Amino acid sequence: MNDTPTVLLIGGAGAIGAASARQLRARGTHLVLAGRRAAPPEALVTELGAEYLQVDATDAEAVEAAAAQVVERHGRLDGIANFAGSILLKPAHLTRPDDFNDVIAQNLLTAFNVVRAAGKLMRGAGSVVLMSSAAARIGLPNHEAIAAAKAGVIGLTRSAAATYAARALRFNAVAPGLVRSPMSSRITSTPQGEEASRAMHAVGRLGEPSDVAPLIAWLLSADSGWVTGEVFGADGGLASVRARNG
Repeated sequence: MNDTPTVLLIGGAGAIGAASARQLRARGTHLVLAGRRAAPPEALVTELGAEYLQVDATDAEAVEAAAAQVVERHGRLDGIANFAGSILLKPAHLTRPDDFNDVIAQNLLTAFNVVRAAGKLMRGAGSVVLMSSAAARIGLPNHEAIAAAKAGVIGLTRSAAATYAARALRFNAVAPGLVRSPMSSRITSTPQGEEASRAMHAVGRLGEPSDVAPLIAWLLSADSGWVTGEVFGADGGLASVRARNG
């Protein structure tokens, strides 16, 4: 049996995913990155000594097949994190049904598919980390679709934690504030957008992927073995602390 912990990162080449991968690699974890693109992110894969699998996380069978491939290759699967997702900021009356369905698919369906695969294939102690959002914990204008999807992730996390606790399979969620990434750049691409976003966070700045990654790496490790069913805010105080004035 391979003694090296092995973790599957869905969307692991994204901003938070890559930062988390680096944290995990520093802990000695073997990494399998998965994403929609056929071509692997060569520089990241080489840096981390990782493997890459092409996976559409909205496809339940594809996610299950990826997890099964990891188990077959390494004889174990110690953790899965789902970084697949999207952002849509529109009021409900301006959100088209197709846009809403896409937000649900990218954020909630992908998370459910990861839970499903973990329940089928992970044996013994293990950890699953899902990505929620501060928008699911506090009312923010124009966030109806993404807040609904990310609130669903919280409910999914807690139910799965209860279902699989007897198998020592743990489920936790991380709920970031606005983190700098290619995905969030449309929000912060103007000085006005940058300032408005910064002002929402009590610490007075946007998040960086490195602000969130250590928490995710800890949750995927055995060090957090007594933690399950929790939602961790890594949000600069957005969901719990009133932003400062000026």
